[in-house]
Amino acid sequence: MPAALEGVRVLDLSQGAAGPIAGMMLGEYGATVVKVDPPGGEWGRGLGPPFIEGQAAAYCGMNRGKRSLVVNLKHPDGPAVVRELAQRCDVLLESFRPGVLDRLGVGYAALSADHPTLVYCAITAFGQDGPWRDKPGVDGIVQAMSGIMSVTGERDGGPVKVGVPAADTLAGVLAAQGVLLALLARARSGRGQRVDVSLFDAMLMFQTVPWSMFLASGESPGRQGSAAPYAAPNEAYPTADGHIMIAAYWPDRWRRLLAVLELEALAADPRFATVADRVAHRAELGEQLAGRLRTRTTAAWLAALEAEDIVCAPILDYAALAQHPEVMTPERFPAVTHPVLGPMPGVGMPARLSATPAAPGAAAPLAGEQTTEILAEMGVPATRIRGWLESGAVSQWRRPGEGGETAWAS
Repeated sequence: MPAALEGVRVLDLSQGAAGPIAGMMLGEYGATVVKVDPPGGEWGRGLGPPFIEGQAAAYCGMNRGKRSLVVNLKHPDGPAVVRELAQRCDVLLESFRPGVLDRLGVGYAALSADHPTLVYCAITAFGQDGPWRDKPGVDGIVQAMSGIMSVTGERDGGPVKVGVPAADTLAGVLAAQGVLLALLARARSGRGQRVDVSLFDAMLMFQTVPWSMFLASGESPGRQGSAAPYAAPNEAYPTADGHIMIAAYWPDRWRRLLAVLELEALAADPRFATVADRVAHRAELGEQLAGRLRTRTTAAWLAALEAEDIVCAPILDYAALAQHPEVMTPERFPAVTHPVLGPMPGVGMPARLSATPAAPGAAAPLAGEQTTEILAEMGVPATRIRGWLESGAVSQWRRPGEGGETAWAS
């Protein structure tokens, strides 16, 4: 069976994280993704350390399965190259500030006028309109302004950024979803459309549960450490040698937890009678549970709690996870190798389709690695390709010293 997105061509002008993640997801499910780099490569190639032969490991993990050509949008002929390529593609991804590509003549209005079936996806920090439209923003800035840092961290500590680029990653996933929805609509209507995704809106959606609680009560949830503001016990507790995460707020598991911890007397304590009561008296409950849990090791408590089907877990870091063979599988961590840079590890796609599964593509490309090849495949005449190369509108990567040329050939 053909891949889910076989035959779909994507022109990826995005940089950084959100757009590249969206493009990689589409590519893993069969789309042909062409990455458009600026001269020298996009800024995401410098997100490090660590680096793989000068390429940021983060970049390599977000751009698997693509091929790259270099287009200089500041060159008079640069926008013409993008226009010509867009005519031959189904999807265009971009992550410029609002209005930038419009001023260059390659925004949605200009491209869709000549190519009405194009699906054009724009990813921004704060959206295409509103008072923050032109405000520059990256993941940390959006986390700060979206409310999530106000609810992340310890109760008596300061605001904390989520330890991963949550806004970038979620926006990338939602952008890929938006593109798929637009392609589905196009299959029915014959017309493309514009898809707008902002990191800010992505983070609001990410906080659906606490926002729903706030809109109903008017009370900000505040920071709860590892605890959930709507359930208790449901957080990490100290043990003799570390911490253990326990979620035992269902009535039956609450009773079983007390039995394992030999704290049955707490079942009759009115402060802990219901989930709401335990949330209201979380601090007192924590003192009682922690006092007992500190008497044994994490491993000992895991064995005892799991024997009673109580939901619990150790706190694992990346190094610990990497020791688990059931975690380090080809589906979760596909192995790809670049012919120049060597092994370039990355994370696989989480959606497992039975008939059309994701397939890891080639390793992330060097900037301009396939410029002439892509243009030729797109049907651009050889004379025009040569002219663009000679003028500097596009660039082709070459191995240093190959044919007496430098790494960049024009």
